[in-house]
Amino acid sequence: MRANVNALNEIKERIANLKGNSINLSVNRGRKKIDKLQGFIENIYPSVFTFMTDSKARETFSYFDVLCGLVVLE
Repeated sequence: MRANVNALNEIKERIANLKGNSINLSVNRGRKKIDKLQGFIENIYPSVFTFMTDSKARETFSYFDVLCGLVVLE
């Protein structure tokens, strides 16, 4: 349990350091559908972060999504 808390804290710190920078995300939407998104991390909240795509669409992801590998920062 403690390892997961440390891993989540590391993910939060990594995402906080990337805020505002242009990055690519791969999002596993299920059923073999993977979306590739380009944009930047807009805001950081205690449980989630928002990602603004280059096409001005806002997506919200949890840090747990990153931990589980559903969202991959590239």
